[in-house]
Formats: sequence, C-alpha cells, structure tokens
Amino acid sequence: MLWLFLVGSLSPSKLWCKRRVSGQTNFLLLYLMEEISKLPLPEAFLHFLKENGLDPLVYTATNSTPRYIRLKAGNEADLEEIEAEMKCKLEKVVWLHGFYSIPPDIKIANSKAYKEGKIYGIDAASGAAVTALNVSVGDHVLDLCAAPGAKLCMILDILGDSGSVTGVDVARHRLAACRTLVQKYALGDRCRLFVADGTTFSLAPSILCLASGSCKAASQEKGDIFREWKSRRPWKERRRAAKTRDNATSELTARSECPELIFYGCHSGVVGLSRNELYRSTCDSEVSSSGYDKVLVDAECTHDGSIKHIQKFENWGWTTLQRRVLDAGEN
Repeated sequence: MLWLFLVGSLSPSKLWCKRRVSGQTNFLLLYLMEEISKLPLPEAFLHFLKENGLDPLVYTATNSTPRYIRLKAGNEADLEEIEAEMKCKLEKVVWLHGFYSIPPDIKIANSKAYKEGKIYGIDAASGAAVTALNVSVGDHVLDLCAAPGAKLCMILDILGDSGSVTGVDVARHRLAACRTLVQKYALGDRCRLFVADGTTFSLAPSILCLASGSCKAASQEKGDIFREWKSRRPWKERRRAAKTRDNATSELTARSECPELIFYGCHSGVVGLSRNELYRSTCDSEVSSSGYDKVLVDAECTHDGSIKHIQKFENWGWTTLQRRVLDAGEN
C-alpha cells in the first residue's frame, strides 16, 4: 500500500523513482518480518506445547516440514513418470498406505498428475485419521466437517462400489469445493453432500432400495422425486431451490431444521426418493439398524499443515496469535 501511494502521487516525469522506492519498501518489510520472527512464542502457547509434549523448535523448521500426497489406486505404474514431471523423489510413507512425502517447496496444483486426478494433496495426519476409522467394504460413513474433501475422497476410494458416504459441512462455499473434488476424481456415485450444522444433523443413510440400472427410470419420474443429479440442473429446479432458501427465516434456521442437499450420486440412495422420504426423522429405535457404521469428526485444524499455519504468525506477529487463537478460546 505504501508503494502504491507513493507511485500514484508521482508525476510522469518522476516515475523513474518507483523502482528505488519499491526496493526501499521491500527492504523495510523484510527487516520488520525478520525482527518480528525473533520475538518469543507467547507464554500461553508454550504452555500448551509443554502440556502436549511438543517441541517448540518444530515451529522454526520452516524448510524441513514435508508435504504429503496420496497416489490414487491404479496409478502405481505411473510413479516414475510423476517423479520425473515433479522433479523430485516421492518418498513412500511406510506406515500409511498410498502416501508419499515430497519436499515442502514442491507445488502440485499445476502438475499434470494432479490435473489428471492421479494424486491427491492431503496431509499424513488426515490420512491417519481415515485409517484409524477402519472403514470396511459396505460401510455407511458420515463425515462431519467434510470440506474441503480430501478425507472424504479417501473414504470413497476405500469403499469402491459399496456402501455410501454422507459429507456434512456448515460452510456452503467450502462444501461446494468438496463437490468439485468428488466430481474431479469421479468418486461421487455413492456420495451425498449436505450443507448443515454437524451438531444437529440427524438424517440417516439413504436406503439403497433401487435396483441397479434404475437411475434412468427414476430420472423420468415427475413431481417431488429426486432425479439423477446433473451439474447443471433445469431452470425450474434451480428456481425452486433458490425459493426454498429465500423462504427460510434465517440461514442458521434453514440449515439446522432442513439440511440443504447440494450433491448426490446415482447410487447414493437418493435417486427415486421423495423429499419426505429423504428428510424423514429417524427414531431412537431405528438408529441401531439404519444408522451409520462409522462417523468421522476430524476438524481441518488438526492436520500437520497446522505447523505452517502457526509459522505465518512469524510475519503477522505473535501478539496476533495470542489475540486470534489463544484468547479467542476464552471468549
């Protein structure tokens, strides 16, 4: 902002100064960042680390914290090609199937392997949470706080052509990103995504009562029946969905009383159901027979990327960490 103000105030004949001003400003910013990084960690944060047996020095290891990727099953033969393109060695994580560590400076977003859906960007801690869930073939899994969706995709990969996964998140825009991820990796066939408050979500898994190949027939039904999902729904359906949202007294009330379904797969059990059937309340006696087999609640802040998040406060100032994170828990 300082550089923009100074340059904006210069006359055309004096624009030659801008590079010098920019250089001085950058030097000043670097100096301030370096001085801020020398400040000690907040006492409350150090106390938290000590209570949990964590070494404070881990937050100074800016260039040594690895990143992780997960190789999509069936792409093992492409490993050498992926390494050649990314110009780094993919180190196998022996305790976590399908995971590899890469240097922290490697970016995967623009790689061919990532664009083609051969690899996932996911932290090892997140993968460990899914592994600990011990998902079995045929399970119906509920993933609360599902966005951005890397763990949900891992669960869907494990299930294959069985079971179902219901993803729930209170943030619609983040769950929309989860939907994009599911579609990118072609994993949405047995998936449902609801915008809802996970603390009040109580919808049971949809019963897979439709025979194979019935989606086409169901999509021809009219009325208040869920048809096969299309990324671009007809205008009337979009208008009806928008009207439903507008009629809600508030966003919080709408989400807690009636979760918003923003995606469902052909074999997720939704196609062919009416709204009343989908949103039917489950009584206590039915939970044991029609509830979820596994439930995952793993907030994104628990993953190993949190080290990098804490390191950002070196630039923002440790007092900012005290105010935004440590003190916030007391309010």
